[in-house]
Amino acid sequence: MEMLELPQQQQQHHRKKVNLTNPRSSFASFRSDLKETFLPDDPFRQLKHQSGCAAACSLAKYLVPMLEWAPRYTLAKFRSDLLAGITIATLAIPQGISYARLANLPPVVGLYVSFVPPLIYGIFGSSMNLAVGNVATVSLLLASMIGSQVSATESPDLYMNLFFTAAFFTGVFEVALGIFRLGILVDFLSRSTITGFMGGTAIIVIMQQLKGVLGLKHFTTKTDVVSVLHFVFSHTSEVSRFISQILFRLSVDLNVMTMANFLPLYSQWRWESVLVGVCFIGLLFLSKYVKAKVPRLFWVPAIAPLLVVVLGGVFAYLVHGEEHGIHIVGPLKKGLNPISITHLKFHSKYFSVLLKASLVTGFLALSEGIAVGRSLAMLKNEQIDGNKEMIAFGMMNIVGSWFSCYLTTGPFSKSAVNFDAGCKTAMSNVIMSICMMLVLLFLAPLFKYTPLVSLSAIITVAMIGLIEYEKAHHLFKVDKFDFVICMAAFFGVIFFSMIIGLMVSVGLSVIRALLYVARPNTSKLGNIAGTDMYRDIEQYPDCVGIPNMLILKMSSPLYYANASYSRERILRWIETEESIANKNGEELHYLILDMGGVTTIDNTGIGMLQEVYRNLERREIRVVLANPRLQVAEKLVLAKYIELIGEEWVFLSVNEAVSACHFSLQESRTIDP
Repeated sequence: MEMLELPQQQQQHHRKKVNLTNPRSSFASFRSDLKETFLPDDPFRQLKHQSGCAAACSLAKYLVPMLEWAPRYTLAKFRSDLLAGITIATLAIPQGISYARLANLPPVVGLYVSFVPPLIYGIFGSSMNLAVGNVATVSLLLASMIGSQVSATESPDLYMNLFFTAAFFTGVFEVALGIFRLGILVDFLSRSTITGFMGGTAIIVIMQQLKGVLGLKHFTTKTDVVSVLHFVFSHTSEVSRFISQILFRLSVDLNVMTMANFLPLYSQWRWESVLVGVCFIGLLFLSKYVKAKVPRLFWVPAIAPLLVVVLGGVFAYLVHGEEHGIHIVGPLKKGLNPISITHLKFHSKYFSVLLKASLVTGFLALSEGIAVGRSLAMLKNEQIDGNKEMIAFGMMNIVGSWFSCYLTTGPFSKSAVNFDAGCKTAMSNVIMSICMMLVLLFLAPLFKYTPLVSLSAIITVAMIGLIEYEKAHHLFKVDKFDFVICMAAFFGVIFFSMIIGLMVSVGLSVIRALLYVARPNTSKLGNIAGTDMYRDIEQYPDCVGIPNMLILKMSSPLYYANASYSRERILRWIETEESIANKNGEELHYLILDMGGVTTIDNTGIGMLQEVYRNLERREIRVVLANPRLQVAEKLVLAKYIELIGEEWVFLSVNEAVSACHFSLQESRTIDP
């Protein structure tokens, strides 16, 4: 029996046909694909119907967002931004000093970061909620990568200048991504990867703070947990001295001095530092508890770090802390950011490490900053442009590198405080910058007596907030593979290095994406009784299969990576369906392919469809297409596949295809009973 043909009267029956007669030119198709890839939001659509002057004005507003909101700025907005700017400035001082110490840079550099970059972001930033500054993750990562080439203690000036150069490279990289609309690259850092990486980094940052909390003068340069714990606990006598000193202060009659004779003095724990550190950590946690209980007191945890710095400085000054193992920051140079553009290092000797550091930290900084900006914007039902943000981050890092600033992004903690404080525009960053200018000009020397243990306490509490236990548990419940990706980043960071943890996690994410592409899902559809809808029979078990027909939904692009698998999967479905039909005394006559989920197809995919057609032709099974997309239909026409199966067998919907097949089958049975 020959394959069933669609009767002439059914071919002429009035129905909507798939447009297969007007394929676009190659240039039009390429332009459309290019636009969807790099300009999915069509940012210049408003310029199409504007005159030259109006178009230039709109373009300027697009490139410089400040020109968009500044003309509508009001006194009421300024009052809100003033409060928010002062609030985040009080947080920027202790955080800046702490994270600069974490990067092994002079503490005043951490203050420089909150002066120039916020001014630039206020001009170019599209987020109304983001507050910019340095972050612990990037600080430690840069210290690890640059410190592997140059010692911060032996060559402090070169080490610092390499940080500024890395910021310049990162800025150029970020601006390039924004201009060429390559934000898609940042998407390879999934939320699972970022969650695991940030949690792992928080752990190793906390471990690094043991130096300040324990009052140690020397510490290991390694960052993995095993090395740090081995360093801390390798000298059991030091633990004994620590315990003995506490007992001695409690007037317990122990021979501490005899024990002390056997202890190395270069790395002894100091109970005074531990006690102060515990008190400060408790104070910071208390401030968070107050905010949780009384939300209107959002400013309490915002000023708590500054309060810790001030109290610690006063305490260290009054009791001469250095004489009791409470180390202090030391002198801070008064004055605005010195110009560093002439000190940028472009020597080939350091180029490779700077390039690697810039790319890695740039991706991280963009991912965190854009994710934070989008999250806060959603709470106000606002939108931010990711590519504009890339340009803004890039500009503030380029200009910042000229004025003694290292890598800057949008930290979550500072941005959350900015949001809670009621910021209205990016002017809050400008106000923070003005406050920091006053600090640099007049108040910087006052932070000389800031105890290192207070900075360690601030960093420790901030890092604990980055360990998102609930999100990891959510990943475990929702998607086990996402949980594995998260844990790969987490354990890779804490047991090996930040780079290894990040690369392993990203590698697993890419492998997963490739598996989704190379092994697409193909589902069998059935009819929901009483409707013309066709759904996956596995998801909807009550769906009814159509006799003599197999309806398959193709759910991914068809190209070389999955063509072979798709062919095998279709033929396996055919064999299974034929077996079922034979048991019921029926025959399979039609294969209906729902092509709505096939977004694109290449030559290998077309070849696969041709092979399936020839295979089924020998079995006298007709191939029917439903709902092919424009890009797919164009290629199928050019490849003459539509001519091969017959244009009359291409339908707008599965329901139309089923009706036509039913009609054809009934007519054939009438003619040949």
